[in-house]
Amino acid sequence: MGLRLPVGDVTVLLGPAAARRRVMAALDDDSGRCASGHAAVRVHRVAAAADDDVDRRIEAIESVRAQGATIVLVDRLTEGLAAPDRRAVLAALRPVATGGRAVLVDDDDPVAALAVADGALRADPAGGLTAESVGDLDYLAS
Repeated sequence: MGLRLPVGDVTVLLGPAAARRRVMAALDDDSGRCASGHAAVRVHRVAAAADDDVDRRIEAIESVRAQGATIVLVDRLTEGLAAPDRRAVLAALRPVATGGRAVLVDDDDPVAALAVADGALRADPAGGLTAESVGDLDYLAS
């Protein structure tokens, strides 16, 4: 699957859970390329075990910054967490992206992930992906 992600941004996958999982499974951790497509870049996938606490999940995010990956795939990292813990983990993604990485997030709660997102990709059941802007979500504020 070919996919272009903006460097410096957090992009959230939206759509049915099965379609999002299919997208994440189709991405090859060994085939990341720069924008021109000629040079290989490091890809790092971050996931959590069911018994990982919030600190361990945030440490996993912090370790990505030290490893120098250009593309970071965040695979359901907040699954099983309460809302305040989910927000803490998701907030830790912002410095990863602003440090010069492209971050793609498939979260257990994609709506919560939109709080840290710069953009979104909507996955449909037929396998299509559509880019969506999240900059116009001001109308959601109360």
